[in-house]
Amino acid sequence: MSRIVPSCVVLAAAFALAVPAFAQSAGDSSAGGAGSQAPQQAAEKDQPMKPVDEQPDLPRVLLIGDSISIGYTVPVRELLAGEANVIRPLTNCGPTTRGLDQLDKWLGEKSWDVIHFNWGLHDLKYIGGQGDRLVPVDTEGSRQQVPPEQYAKNLESLVKRLKQTGAELIWCATTPVPEGARGRVVGDSKKYNQIAAEIMQRHEIATNDLYTAAIERLDKIQRPANVHFTPDGSRYLAEQVAGQIRQAL
Repeated sequence: MSRIVPSCVVLAAAFALAVPAFAQSAGDSSAGGAGSQAPQQAAEKDQPMKPVDEQPDLPRVLLIGDSISIGYTVPVRELLAGEANVIRPLTNCGPTTRGLDQLDKWLGEKSWDVIHFNWGLHDLKYIGGQGDRLVPVDTEGSRQQVPPEQYAKNLESLVKRLKQTGAELIWCATTPVPEGARGRVVGDSKKYNQIAAEIMQRHEIATNDLYTAAIERLDKIQRPANVHFTPDGSRYLAEQVAGQIRQAL
């Protein structure tokens, strides 16, 4: 006799499989990024951390980003199905320091047609003095993981490396920090985005202003007191991302 599994259990299982790495590295609460999917086959297929079976006749697109990008990876793939192979590193790309350490690995040996990239929320977050764990901003000895001046230097280096790929580059602005979000300060996304904007303008790199796209309807698409987005919110972000990528292809 077949046993009917409640959809909430399937959803929880799919999410647990999809984000094993970034929840640990982030040190903050995770957001659901997959919609309600009853069939187990769909839950197994639609995983942002699952390697992609590429279609050789389609352009290659690389998504670089943190858990926000993990949340919109699958819907971007769906929106660009038949138009591009949408690939991401099988990890949370974290702060710029992780990018400096692992970017060559993420780029691999093959060429890319478009690279859509972001670093920010893990740079501006506050961590304890003994490691990279997210802590409340007012914790004694806490500090931003990557302060603004170092963020600018790191991002400059990352952009120079990305330009060497010859791909069309799209910078994705960091999404907003809402009131009450643990370990981050409201308004810091805007400050870090201003730093990034100067770098992108200097290098003539297109910007996907996901900050503005999100803040216009933040109360409808973002989780309360949480930098992460609802499944519908991630889908909304995916539409903005897919549109920018489509223009670059």
